[in-house]
This record gives sequence, C-alpha cells and structure tokens, in this order.
Amino acid sequence: MKIWNEFKQFAIKGNAIDMAVAIIIGTSFNKVVNSLVNDVIMPPIGFVLGGVDFKNLQIILKPETLTGANAKLPAVALRYGMFINTIIDFLIVAFTMFIVVKVMSNIINARKPAEEKK
Repeated sequence: MKIWNEFKQFAIKGNAIDMAVAIIIGTSFNKVVNSLVNDVIMPPIGFVLGGVDFKNLQIILKPETLTGANAKLPAVALRYGMFINTIIDFLIVAFTMFIVVKVMSNIINARKPAEEKK
C-alpha cells in the first residue's frame, strides 16, 4: 500500500502532469517534423538533385529471392536515404529544442533580481 500512496503523490504533483503534457506535445511535434522533412524539405532537394526520392535510396546487399512455396524473402539493403531523412528530422528537433531552452533560459534570467545575476 505504501507504493500506491507514493505513486498517487507523484502522479498528483504538477511535475508529473507537466511531463505527461510534454510527452503528448512532443509526440505531436515529431509527426509535424516528419511531415516537414518528408513532404516539404526533401522533395525540392530531390528535385534539384535530378528527381531523386530519398526514401528509395539504398544499396542492395542481397536481392529479393523466392523460396520453394512461392514465398518471397525480402531484399537485404542499406537504406541510406531513410537515414538521411532521419538525420534531418533529428537536426530540426535538436535545433527547435535548443531555441526553446534558450528562450526559457532568457525568460527565467530576466525575472531574477539584478544581484542574483552576478
């Protein structure tokens, strides 16, 4: 019963609620960033590079093969195009979080009295 009471105290505190809200917003933000990269940023880059679709860029190590029962074994491939998309996703999220932390830090520092800033 002690663990249950500790859990209730944790869950009711503002920090747990703030964390839950942040996770939900972060998940939604991830979808927005993925769409931004996949639907807005990468198509023009692919167009400039000659109509390249980054999702399909890959190096096939072993081609798709058929087994005895007409089942297909998928190809083994290094999908570096998807990796490029993921790196761009990460850079956008990291830069956005940097800006958010910087703005929040400036707001917090602006509220401190002058003698605490020294």
